[in-house]
Amino acid sequence: MNPRENTRCDTVRRLFAAYVAQHPDLVDPMLTEDFTFSSPRDDHIDKKRYFEHCWPKEKVFRDIHIEHLVAEGDDVIVGYRAEKMDGGSFRNVEMIRFAGDRIAEVNVYFGRSL
Repeated sequence: MNPRENTRCDTVRRLFAAYVAQHPDLVDPMLTEDFTFSSPRDDHIDKKRYFEHCWPKEKVFRDIHIEHLVAEGDDVIVGYRAEKMDGGSFRNVEMIRFAGDRIAEVNVYFGRSL
């Protein structure tokens, strides 16, 4: 992995840590101004809608365990297992596209409940 890919993997780790800790203020500078987020429930929503819709108002996650983290070029693919406060857990995969050192696009692929 080259130094830029290492930096991008570190950014993804910080993104997930901020999500668990509920610190969107740490994430906003990681994202490009024209950032988009897509999932089976969201189709290319913008940054404002992402923070309104995708960031829980109260603590939902106990932890997120990154199981796979692969960087190639402008893309980082991350597979993870999320543990919810209510005891439930699930796996997801995300493809995160970078523009320079900032996240330009996130595509989430939902997994099954565990």
